[in-house]
Amino acid sequence: SNNPTSPLPSRAKDLKTRLGILLHKPELGHRTGASRKLQLGSRQRDSSQEVLEWRESFDQLLKSKSGVTAFHTFLKTEFSEENLDFWLACEDFKKTRSKTKLASKANRIFEEFVQNEAPREVNIDHETREITRKNLSGATSACFNEAQAKTRTLMEKDSYPRFLK
Repeated sequence: SNNPTSPLPSRAKDLKTRLGILLHKPELGHRTGASRKLQLGSRQRDSSQEVLEWRESFDQLLKSKSGVTAFHTFLKTEFSEENLDFWLACEDFKKTRSKTKLASKANRIFEEFVQNEAPREVNIDHETREITRKNLSGATSACFNEAQAKTRTLMEKDSYPRFLK
């Protein structure tokens, strides 16, 4: 679909361009030539409807698989994708039924995202970090609730409005 001689834009830039077209200039979709139509595929109408729903609320965005993918790509450009990765890890964690799996997953999430100097440390306050550390001793599916809520609020107030632009 792409001409190998033309320089390929980065995935994020490409996605931003496509989203820009979907969000602001729906009428352009019909005049941008074959390559653009190929990229958007036959789901153009559905996806533009979906993209408009992402604007309604952060929840709508998080409910959409392609919305989460687009948001993740955007966060990478801002070097803050760990917030979304942590949020997604918490969502997955809450679905874990086995007590032993819960404990090991909790430790893995804590070590990767929450503890001080974690490799992908999320931006939460000291108090929330401590609450989460204490919650680990009796890991339940709710042990990351505070930290997850803080991270979600941060994304919603900070990254989400920039993503919509």
